[in-house]
Amino acid sequence: MGEQRQRPRRRGQGELEALVLSALRKADGPATAGWVQERLGGDLAYTTVITILTRLLAKGAVTRERAGRSFAWTCALDQAGLAARRMRKVLDSESDREAVLASFVTGLGPDDERLLRELLRPTGHDGED
Repeated sequence: MGEQRQRPRRRGQGELEALVLSALRKADGPATAGWVQERLGGDLAYTTVITILTRLLAKGAVTRERAGRSFAWTCALDQAGLAARRMRKVLDSESDREAVLASFVTGLGPDDERLLRELLRPTGHDGED
């Protein structure tokens, strides 16, 4: 029996996005794609890092600014913000928002339901100073 080489596990798009966002959050300011690639251990191709950053830009999770002939990238959303954006996108794609929200709330566990009620509770400001 010959020795089998194990192929590296293929990571999903969401996992790669989370890794890139995590690296960007550790930067002291805007970071280049090369810097992100180095922080991830160099196991992702530079073009893959650029593709992920471009997808994150389209989702509003990162911003970019011109830095010489390339771009420097900054994290605009944390992981929770990105998840919330995905949830809104799913909700926006449905025709019966009320039914989707009702089904979502009905499926929550007691702790999540309690947290949601606390988050929706009026703060008492009513828009007045």
